[in-house]
Amino acid sequence: MSRRRIGAIFRKELREYRRNRSLVVGMAIIPLVFLAQPLVSVFALPASASAQLAHRHELLYLLAIPALAPGLMAAYSVVGERQQGTLEPVLTTPIRREELLLGKALAVFLPSLAVSYAVYALFLACTALFASPGVAPALIRVPDIVAQVIFTPLIAGWSIWLAIGISTRASEVRVAQQLSMLASLPSVAVTSLIAFDVIPASLRLAAALGVVLLILDRVGWRLTSAMFDRERLIVGTK
Repeated sequence: MSRRRIGAIFRKELREYRRNRSLVVGMAIIPLVFLAQPLVSVFALPASASAQLAHRHELLYLLAIPALAPGLMAAYSVVGERQQGTLEPVLTTPIRREELLLGKALAVFLPSLAVSYAVYALFLACTALFASPGVAPALIRVPDIVAQVIFTPLIAGWSIWLAIGISTRASEVRVAQQLSMLASLPSVAVTSLIAFDVIPASLRLAAALGVVLLILDRVGWRLTSAMFDRERLIVGTK
């Protein structure tokens, strides 16, 4: 594959997202919503609750951000351009579909990582500064932070491929975005259950989920590329 062509698509997509304010606003709202809930919960905890936090992983709740926010933008990537009439000129170029989709995915992936990690850092800072004494040390643990760093790109990648796959088949942007949000809910459910200790966290579980997500990310790229039909998208057939 050509890095030059992938880079060109990447830069084009970033310019498109900057011009589309609704996408930017939507991607900003989701992190703020999922940041507010755990912060309110943490600030309300008394110092005596620090012992209970040993069995909770509140920070993992924020993995819902890379599960949901990237899908909102990625769902626009194909059907949005198709509605605006800017997709057909790109499809008539010699760029391979794998290169096109990878450039589109990277344009969502990198901003999503930046937003997710920034929100995590803000959560850690607010917890350390404003939580009751004893709550921050009990809540902020190295394994949880490592899990955030590792699983954020894995979950974001899977969410992006799901959304792009839906976008290649959808006829409207809103439909694609709604379906992408629904498709990402299982990821949110799993991370939330682990965060609240309904599913006990363990190193074995983390390793298994990491391997599954790596496979899903790879398979998602291949399946999405296979679903990307140039002729159907150009002529407008379903």
